[in-house]
Amino acid sequence: MKSENIFSSMPDNLDDESIDVLLKREDIKIERIISRGHMSPDTGWYDQDDDEWVLVLKGAAVISFENDTDVNLAVGDYVNIPANTRHRVKWTDPDTKTIWLAVHY
Repeated sequence: MKSENIFSSMPDNLDDESIDVLLKREDIKIERIISRGHMSPDTGWYDQDDDEWVLVLKGAAVISFENDTDVNLAVGDYVNIPANTRHRVKWTDPDTKTIWLAVHY
């Protein structure tokens, strides 16, 4: 058994958003997501079959929901997104890395 650090091994080049699966089991998946100015496509919504809990560890973001509700997230903020709740990432800070911890369950 060894420990790891969520802030280590981060890519310098973020042309694309970085998604690393930290743990995956039958009923849970934990990801580290790194964004810098990334957002969802204008024409797309995430519509997942699992619940998702997301926490911003660094940076800032805005998640937009289909019902026209926006949730602003800063360091330490989290939100639970129930399964089949259509949402998209509307904005992430373009000047610094936004580091998310996402738990799909």
